[in-house]
Amino acid sequence: MTVEDLVGDYLINGYNQDAVKSSYKGKLSLSLGATKRIDAVWNNSGHQVQMGTGFFRDQILVINFTYLGEQNQYVKGVVTYQCFSKNVLDGFWSEKHGDPLFLLAEQAFKLTENNLLLD
Repeated sequence: MTVEDLVGDYLINGYNQDAVKSSYKGKLSLSLGATKRIDAVWNNSGHQVQMGTGFFRDQILVINFTYLGEQNQYVKGVVTYQCFSKNVLDGFWSEKHGDPLFLLAEQAFKLTENNLLLD
């Protein structure tokens, strides 16, 4: 698998970094930057946009991300995906100032022309 194989849109399901593990759904869009780094944009539950940049090696995708949080401050974090195939990513993530007791999960499933679950 190459970094180019990962480019596309994915449906995501995940859990937030809190005690109740509140869940979210959304969309992840991966594109390739000029230096063959991955550019990522998450749209979680239709109201929060996160952006990041990452790299791919040995079937592992690592992305540093940021977003504007509830207190109008930028939140930073990192997500690591194991790439089972070009269509299925299994990840875990954490935020810089998040609760260290919780390492959260996120799964991503690539949208394809044959996939009827587009929205």
